[in-house]
Amino acid sequence: MTFVSDIALRYGLSRRQQRFTRVVALVSTFGMVLGVASLITVMSIMNGFSDELHNRILAVVPHGKLTASSGVLTDWPELKRKIMRQPGIKAVAPYIDETVLMQAWGQSRGSIMKGIDLEAERDINQLHTHIVSGSLNAIEERRFTVALGQSLARLLGVSVGDSVIVTVPSLTVTPLGLFPRIKRLEVVAEFEVGAEPDASHSYVSLETAQRLLGVEGVQGLQLRTDNLMAAPQIIDALGSQLPSTIALSDWRDTQGSLFTAVQMEKVTVALLLLSVIAVAAFNIVSTLTMSVTEKRSDIAVMRVLGARSSSILGIFIGYGMLLGVIGVTLGAALGVLLSINVSDLAVWIEQVAGVTLFDPTVYYIGRLPARLLWDDVIATVIVALLLSLLSTLYPAWRASRISPVEVLNRG
Repeated sequence: MTFVSDIALRYGLSRRQQRFTRVVALVSTFGMVLGVASLITVMSIMNGFSDELHNRILAVVPHGKLTASSGVLTDWPELKRKIMRQPGIKAVAPYIDETVLMQAWGQSRGSIMKGIDLEAERDINQLHTHIVSGSLNAIEERRFTVALGQSLARLLGVSVGDSVIVTVPSLTVTPLGLFPRIKRLEVVAEFEVGAEPDASHSYVSLETAQRLLGVEGVQGLQLRTDNLMAAPQIIDALGSQLPSTIALSDWRDTQGSLFTAVQMEKVTVALLLLSVIAVAAFNIVSTLTMSVTEKRSDIAVMRVLGARSSSILGIFIGYGMLLGVIGVTLGAALGVLLSINVSDLAVWIEQVAGVTLFDPTVYYIGRLPARLLWDDVIATVIVALLLSLLSTLYPAWRASRISPVEVLNRG
């Protein structure tokens, strides 16, 4: 071991320091442990929530959509075959959607009613795997039937076998005048994806939607790509192969703001928790400052014996970094351990305390999700070590500027 590292370790592990200096050193180390562990754990939980949103919302949302400027596609089968030949496109399905008013038992709720080709829809999303009651196939087998999100059905007070009155935003011309188009639909299925679509979406067959809205053809085509995250690039490339009368959009246009908000929340929380690490680093400054004052005579003796200013600088930087490395290492280990087991820990707390931390009827998610990303762990460790290093520079510089003559003369 070199002279510098040997002295730094002696200062860091010595019991001969003043009691208050040892207490401040322990507090700074504990603060670093707490800050690093909290930051890693919270970022893992935010990653878990983001994954849950992706999996749940995009389970019923296509990767992209194609619509005509005229509002109706009549030659969509040929267009579908052309799109399927494009690289990156996995599936194409026709659809019709419209915002309607649903009424039942005196309750009224708006809904995005979507007409689908059930067979083609299975290749676009996983709606059929989220049916909690009834049968989704029934919307194809019987006309004027509907599948509702479970939250929407609960708000309307209906279940499978009941009926809802649907008012569409178009008018019917009769000898008595203009009247809104109204139709009674039978509820044949309820679905639950555990996200906002449960309270806003409803599904009917393509034929039922055409009859309700009085349209021929379809409003557009839904697209599924090979890679969700590459969908914007794939759809942009597809746009260059299609006429200018065709408009394309991807999942970012409808859900991008939500996922951006989640990412911003993660960044904001991370910045707030970095303040805990910054406070711990500030405590390292206090520890080193008191140590420099306490070790002035030792510094003077080392300078007289031939130690250079750079050696003194290195000793106190090493001393401060020893505290930082111990805190960061323990904090990272604790953060990784908590991130891996936080879901089970939340369940245990619920069982012991007899409380429900996440009510599924309120939050859609009934558990505390977490996904540990090693990139987050590495970034946290690097930032914490940099803050530790920066906190050592000024006290170490002050130590290196101590004049041995002045100290020894005072002694």
